[in-house]
Amino acid sequence: MPQDTTNKNLCKHKQDAQTFLVTPTKGRAYIHGTATKMTVCIDNAQHPLIIDSGAPFSIVPRTFLDNHFPKWENQLLPTKAKNFKSASGKMTSIGTTIKEIIIPHRKGNIRLNTELVMLDDAHIQQLLLGSDYQRMYGIDIYNSKNRHITIGTNQEKD
Repeated sequence: MPQDTTNKNLCKHKQDAQTFLVTPTKGRAYIHGTATKMTVCIDNAQHPLIIDSGAPFSIVPRTFLDNHFPKWENQLLPTKAKNFKSASGKMTSIGTTIKEIIIPHRKGNIRLNTELVMLDDAHIQQLLLGSDYQRMYGIDIYNSKNRHITIGTNQEKD
C-alpha cells in the first residue's frame, strides 16, 4: 500500500511509532553490514562468490582467473563495451568468459550457466554475481537475523 505523503501531521505523533529494542551502538552501525557470500563450485573446485544486488553485471577479476584458471585466455570472448563504471571509477574489460557455477544445496545442487565480464582492474578478489543473473534466475536475498537466499522456488539459509 503506498504511503500518503500529503498529510502534514505525519511526523507529529512519534509516540505512536514502534520502537525496535535492538539498536546499534552509536556511531558503529556500519559494522553490522556484511556482504552476501557463498562458496560455489566451478570446474570441480570450491571458490568464493559474492552476490551483489547493486552490481548491474557479473564480473570476474583478472587476478582470480590468473590464480585459479591459468588457461583462461583460450576461453576469452570479446565484449562490445570496453569501459565499465563502478563506485570506485572506470574499469577496463578484457572480454567475457563463460563459467558453469554450481551452488551446493542440500535438496540438490543448482547449476547456473554464467557469462562473466572479465575486468583487468577490479578491486575484488572473488567472483561477483550481479543483478543480471539475479534477475534471470530469480535470486532473492532476504536480510533478517538469518539471511535467506532463494533461487527460483528453492530456499537456502546463509
